[in-house]
Amino acid sequence: MKNQDLIFSNRPKLSIPDRLIYGSRDVAFAPYGEHWRQVRSICVLQLLSNKRVQSKKRRRLWAAFGKKYSDHGKGKEFKMILKEFVLLLGTNSLGDYIPWLGWINWVNGLDARVEKNAKMFDEFLETVLQEHKDAEKRDEDGELDFVNIMLQFQRQNKGSSPVDDDTIKAVLLSLWLDMFGAGTYTAVTILEWAIAELIKNPRTIKILQNEVRKVAGRKKEINEDDLEKMPYLKAVMKESLRLHTPTPLLIPHESIQDTKVMGYDITAGTRVLINAWAIGRDPSLWENPEEFRPERFLDSSIDYRGLHFELVPFGAGRRGCPGISFGLAVDELALAKLVHNSTLHYLMEKKRRIWT
Repeated sequence: MKNQDLIFSNRPKLSIPDRLIYGSRDVAFAPYGEHWRQVRSICVLQLLSNKRVQSKKRRRLWAAFGKKYSDHGKGKEFKMILKEFVLLLGTNSLGDYIPWLGWINWVNGLDARVEKNAKMFDEFLETVLQEHKDAEKRDEDGELDFVNIMLQFQRQNKGSSPVDDDTIKAVLLSLWLDMFGAGTYTAVTILEWAIAELIKNPRTIKILQNEVRKVAGRKKEINEDDLEKMPYLKAVMKESLRLHTPTPLLIPHESIQDTKVMGYDITAGTRVLINAWAIGRDPSLWENPEEFRPERFLDSSIDYRGLHFELVPFGAGRRGCPGISFGLAVDELALAKLVHNSTLHYLMEKKRRIWT
């Protein structure tokens, strides 16, 4: 990710993401090349710029699609489809590793589940596209929502860089997976581990609570503007991410040419897994790596955004997660609110009584 980032910038072809995400046309699973550069550029410029992140504090997902689709019609059914989608995406297909055993997915029903979910999601996304084609939708700030931005890009680039409807659907899925994934499933995982560590460390909670309440003052609610004044809160999040990387092996990489790594010959087309979990607990990089000590980050410039390779919970380099700002804004705010409202003290007391 540092010295040979380009050589390992490809993604292996995985059968389940390939069927769920329109031939892997999204940002996370697309093979390295012109298509990936194009869709990533659109997403980063139109959705993930600092201006966009700051302007969509309240309704990040609504701003992207124009409304809360989960609140309309078959909201419960849609949530079930999304849950199954994420579950399938994290399922390994034996045929990807041992091709002649691919038939097992047909026998155990995995192929049927994938096809059913892909069809249901496609029907939903087709409805979203059609609604936006029929009537231009703007969000409450008067801006075009992300679907309309994609449709606008499609109309303006029919000749030079054509973008078909399936590509738009794949990019919309990227909003959930590659970007908002850090604000939904991944965010929940990060928050759960942070809370678990805080409950085990009463002294840390006390320091964090003092910081949060000092910044909040007489205000009843914490907002995102307050987070920049909370260095200890950010240190807690970094320490939690170091110990509990939400995706321990990240998304697989694939080499695009023959190379050498640490004296080993790596041939083109080799699938590579990066053990971010082990890197975060490496005793040669971290003092007392198994201890939860947020203080280690207070006088340190180390961050999780892909520039410091001893902490890579979201990857690094070309294939690093582009949605970090979205996801961590959600987590930091949620944790600050929990501390501010004494929810963690309640959980600690409950734990003490159970142990007693």
